[in-house]
Amino acid sequence: MSFGDPNNPYGQPPQQPPPGPGYGYPQQPGAPQQGYGYPTAPPVSQPYGGGYVPTQMPGLTRAAQILLAVIAVAHVIIAGVYGKALSEWDQTMFEAGITGDAEAERYADLGKGVVVFFLGLAAVFAILGVVLLLQYAKGGNGVRVCSIVYASFAIVSGIFSLALYGLGLLIMIISILVIVFAAKRTSAEWFRRPRY
Repeated sequence: MSFGDPNNPYGQPPQQPPPGPGYGYPQQPGAPQQGYGYPTAPPVSQPYGGGYVPTQMPGLTRAAQILLAVIAVAHVIIAGVYGKALSEWDQTMFEAGITGDAEAERYADLGKGVVVFFLGLAAVFAILGVVLLLQYAKGGNGVRVCSIVYASFAIVSGIFSLALYGLGLLIMIISILVIVFAAKRTSAEWFRRPRY
């Protein structure tokens, strides 16, 4: 029988490390703490998962904020165009000769109501855009989701305003860019960052 074989069950027992101080005795300063075979937890200063926590607004998120401002300004312009059309409505109907017939005046009033509706819609879109714009720096994930929904509705309003010197096409393109930029991971990390 050979005692040099480490797999021999009848061999000499392996060398044991010298026992440390017993329970209740102070540890020596140079001895590292044993972890019982498990890795230690990360320090408290780092977030669990090791994710990146942005301290400044990322470039894509800033671009989405600026484009959101462009959409809001475009809706202010659209509301101004509808307001100008509304202020000149009665004069235009008088010049067209619609003032004498009751049936024609009823249709003209219906058209005036449509213009008032679009004026109100453009004004509401402009106000919502400004509110979202101001929430970008301190808002949570709801601001990002509302920006995506706002830009989706802005595409629809861009379709309705295509006749306004290409302004509708500009709104549609910028709205698509806002959706893409707000849906990116860097924007999601910005809006989900911890706020202390």
